[in-house]
Amino acid sequence: MEPAHRLRRGLPDNTANPYTISVSERGPLMPRRSPRLRPPRGGREQAAAAAVACAALWLLAKIATATWQAAVRIWPWLAVLAALALGYAAWRFIRELQARKVRAQTLARLRITLAQLDAMDDRAFEFALRDLLLRDGWNARQVGRQGDQAADVIGEDRQRGRIVLQAKHTTVAGKVGSSVMYQVKGTAGPAHGADIAVVVTNGSFTRDAKTWGERHQVHWIDRDRLRRWAEHGTPLQDLLRLPTPRKTAFRRAA
Repeated sequence: MEPAHRLRRGLPDNTANPYTISVSERGPLMPRRSPRLRPPRGGREQAAAAAVACAALWLLAKIATATWQAAVRIWPWLAVLAALALGYAAWRFIRELQARKVRAQTLARLRITLAQLDAMDDRAFEFALRDLLLRDGWNARQVGRQGDQAADVIGEDRQRGRIVLQAKHTTVAGKVGSSVMYQVKGTAGPAHGADIAVVVTNGSFTRDAKTWGERHQVHWIDRDRLRRWAEHGTPLQDLLRLPTPRKTAFRRAA
């Protein structure tokens, strides 16, 4: 029995479909051309195109004229606003300069007695040391917290570099031992990039702690030195005889 599709077409098995056209017979497919605008033809089309162009030019001229007129009307107000903005900026700048001058004068007069320092808690003592550094021209911040790696206050100075203070506040006239000096020496450079390391207490230091600190460039401030620094107003750089050039011993050790 012949297949159904051949029966429907009425074609024998060996007869090719007469409606089948090969690609070679059709020839190559022509690419589809994109539509292009043709130039106007005839006097009527050319006149219409000229009218459209004139209308577009007229519209652009109207927009430009309106923009210019609006700018002329608004310009005085813009000038007033610009003058007000400049005046406000100048006022803010002058006010900030005056505020900085007042803060500098206030810090320059900062004096803290030993009695006041003794009455502080540990955190207040750290902030007091920060304020004393600010008074002496250092850009200082309080950083003491759990896991501070023997640094309670860090200060920056363009000439002397970075200073790290370890605060040891006591209410029982305690003594700072050599172990504190070891710890500060071990972390000042590697952990904090310090050029100068100082241990400060309102108590005292053991003899071994002082000797070891002087030998290994760890400065110390005991109660007597703290009085000169905080109460008498002696600058820290004069109190500790800090050299002007940066000392990089701690950073080299890092």
